[in-house]
Amino acid sequence: MRDFTKLFYDLDSSNRTSVKLAVLKSYFEKVDPSDGAWAIYFLSGNRLKRAIKLKDFREWAGQACGYPTWMVEECYNHVGDLAETLALLLHSGQSENQVLNGEKLALHTVIETKIIPLKEMDSADQKSCLLQLWDQLDSQTCFIFNKLITGGFRVGVSKTLVQRALAEVAQIEPAVMAHRLMGKWLPSPENFKALLSDSGAGSDPAQPYPFCLAYPLEVEATQNIESQIGPTSDWQIEWKWDGIRAQLIKRQGECILWSRGEEIVSEQFPEICNATAHWPDGVVLDGEILAWDHTQQVPMHFSALQRRLGRKKVGPKLLKEVPVIFMAYDLLEHERVDLRSRATHERRKCLASFCQLNQTETIQLSEYIEFKDWDSVAAARKSSRERQVEGFMLKKKRSVYHAGRKKGEWWKWKVDPYTVDAVLVYAQQGHGRRAGLYTDYTFSIWDGDLLVPFAKAYSGLTDKEIRKVDKWIRAHTRDKHGPVRVVDPELVFEIAFEGISESKRHKSGIAVRFPRMHRWREDKQAKDADSLKTIRVLLD
Repeated sequence: MRDFTKLFYDLDSSNRTSVKLAVLKSYFEKVDPSDGAWAIYFLSGNRLKRAIKLKDFREWAGQACGYPTWMVEECYNHVGDLAETLALLLHSGQSENQVLNGEKLALHTVIETKIIPLKEMDSADQKSCLLQLWDQLDSQTCFIFNKLITGGFRVGVSKTLVQRALAEVAQIEPAVMAHRLMGKWLPSPENFKALLSDSGAGSDPAQPYPFCLAYPLEVEATQNIESQIGPTSDWQIEWKWDGIRAQLIKRQGECILWSRGEEIVSEQFPEICNATAHWPDGVVLDGEILAWDHTQQVPMHFSALQRRLGRKKVGPKLLKEVPVIFMAYDLLEHERVDLRSRATHERRKCLASFCQLNQTETIQLSEYIEFKDWDSVAAARKSSRERQVEGFMLKKKRSVYHAGRKKGEWWKWKVDPYTVDAVLVYAQQGHGRRAGLYTDYTFSIWDGDLLVPFAKAYSGLTDKEIRKVDKWIRAHTRDKHGPVRVVDPELVFEIAFEGISESKRHKSGIAVRFPRMHRWREDKQAKDADSLKTIRVLLD
């Protein structure tokens, strides 16, 4: 446990990729396989399901350190991170004995014999177990333990960097390591050893491939595109669909549907898997799951698709109300042969041939559009919202199917986002690097003479702007509701978002997708912010 804690602080102490890579390699070269497996699990962004209510967690920590719950809450509001707050309160007077005891606890022991069994315990036993563990840990290790148990563990490394470090330890290509870690990789010492072995992690018929990703294309004028990426003849141009990216796998007589988030979603979309019943084995398609209007032959709004998510079983009523299709745009495996090393235009020909033989109403082939120049592409891009798409995908015809992003190979040229001016009304402190600063904001728009909450956003400002807004918030707080501050409705921000839909859950009656702060409108007053009537024009 102490080694994993040191790894966290070493990674957190530097912003340099080379330093983080060296730290990860050093750790994985020496770590016990049982601990290493869990380290990969958490560093890759996975979390354990929370077994203890946060309310109980706060109360028990307060009792352990002799503080009432209200004081724990006040400390949390000041620090901004629950795990850190409790670690500081619990170990403000730590002893050398705690440090020595903490050294003896292995990461896998804490996870497998302490944290995971908590979900089967009653409240009294949970409390007893936590108090015993807190008493054994020093402040830093207690902080990491609290992060793991509350599901809030995050550290400044990407999954790609973890894969790169492991690849260098195993002396294999990063893409190979990425593939070994895809799907339901279980944190066991056997799987850790297999990752670093010559033979790899074995062959799981349900295992997907790492997704090839695109960089956003940002150009100010169409005449600059050709000088930046070349003529249209070099590119395979397709619509960018607004659905759920997924891989459709048919192996050993079974169909598996994997989302880009590495979750199996076969049960949420059974008609897609049913459509592969007549397929041969050894086929993997890359594509998009879309809620689909078969009458108009256009995608339905993304909010319709969301109704299918997170369900263990989709009933007949929902199947009828929200029909879905799989829009295929790449063929990664055919007749059990991995095609990813072939050029994009070659894979496209194979995909077209496959779909010609196997296409159904549920499995469709994404349209491939040819343009004579970039002006024509730009003109067609303006119709994106009418078509219910996000813009264009540009794929270099000679490119292979990479694991992750490779600049210059795939671009996404999305339509410009919607923007509205809204008023800051509530603020809450951030977490991790932003703990102690007010960075999570709620914005309102006008409905007559009233300000109605419209969206929440926490990204888009520079560090300098965040500090400036934080200072303003502290000076203009008019009320508090727990960790939330109600501020004077004066600051105006331009909020950008990708989509808009009706919503019964929001006071404004609308919901937006991916809201973020586009810029701080210091030139505007609150009265100049947009109204609900204006927003509804966008909705229409």
